[in-house]
Amino acid sequence: MDALLRFALDSTRVSPATNELRAWWDATAALRDAWTAPFDRALAGGACADRLGFAFACGYAEALRALAPDLPAGSISALCATEESGVHPRAIRTRLAPVGPGRYEITGHKKWATVATAASSLLVVVSAGEEDGRNRLRVVRVRADAPGVRLIPATTPFVPEIPHAEVALDAVAATDADLLPGDGYDAYLKPFRTIEDIHVHGALAGYLLGVARRRRFAHELQEQLLALAIATQGLSRADPRADTTHVALAGVIELARRLVAELEAVWAAVPDDEWRRWQRDRPLLKVAGAARAARRERAWSMLDGDALSAPRRP
Repeated sequence: MDALLRFALDSTRVSPATNELRAWWDATAALRDAWTAPFDRALAGGACADRLGFAFACGYAEALRALAPDLPAGSISALCATEESGVHPRAIRTRLAPVGPGRYEITGHKKWATVATAASSLLVVVSAGEEDGRNRLRVVRVRADAPGVRLIPATTPFVPEIPHAEVALDAVAATDADLLPGDGYDAYLKPFRTIEDIHVHGALAGYLLGVARRRRFAHELQEQLLALAIATQGLSRADPRADTTHVALAGVIELARRLVAELEAVWAAVPDDEWRRWQRDRPLLKVAGAARAARRERAWSMLDGDALSAPRRP
C-alpha cells in the first residue's frame, strides 16, 4: 500500500491532454497496469485523471474485473443489465436460447449500459428460462463488435467523457465458453453494486488526492484522503455480500461526501478549468443514492435483528 499511496501523492505527474476516454485509457495503461489488484489499478487510475469522468470509468472497469477476473487484462468491459422495466431479475427479458449442443443465440434489448461504446466486450445479463417459478439468469460475454450487436449512443448532462448506449441484440451467437460460471444474479448482478461503489470510491480518493496535491491544499485534508483510500482498499478485500461490508461502505461513502465538501470549500477559491468540469460532473456522485440508502437500511435491519436474537451473555 505504501508504494500505491506514494504514487497517488506524486504531484509531478501530468494527466494526458484529451477529452476522449479511450485515448486517456491507452495513454495511462502502463501506469495503471503496474499494479496487480483491481482496486489498486482503480486508485492509480484516479490519480492519473484530470476529471471525475476518467476516474469513474477506471473504477467501473476495475470493478468488473474484480467481479469477473477472467476478463482480458487492460480491457474495458460493460455490464449490460438494465432493461425497460429495470434491473430486477423479473425485469430481465433478454433471452439465451439454445440452438445446438453448446451453442446459443441472444436476443433482447438493454436500455442503458455504461461505457458500452468504448468497451471491447459486453457482459450481458440474460434469462435462461424459469426454474421453480424464478427467472434463471446467466451472464454471457459478448464481443462489442459481434454480428447482431447494435449500440445506440446515449448521453447525460454530466461526465460527457463516459459514453453510454442502448444495446440491441439480434440472434447474437454464443457458446458454452462465453457463459460466465455461476448464477447470473447471485454471483454477478447482486454483488456488483457493492463492488462498483468500492472501486469507484477508490478511484475518487486517488483523483481527489491528485487535486489536493497539485494545488498544495492543507496536509490535514490530504491525510484524510489517504485515510479514505486505505479504508476503501480494506473494503475491497471484504465479502461484498456481507451486511457488515454494506454498513462499513456506507460509512466510507459518508466520509467521502464530507471530504468532497471540505475540498470544494478551498478549491472554489482558486477556480480553473478542472474546477468547472468538476462542478459540471459532481451530480454523478449522487446517482444511485436511493439504492445505496436502501442497501444500508437492509444491512442495519439484519444486523440489529441478529443482535436482538443473540443469546445474552451470563
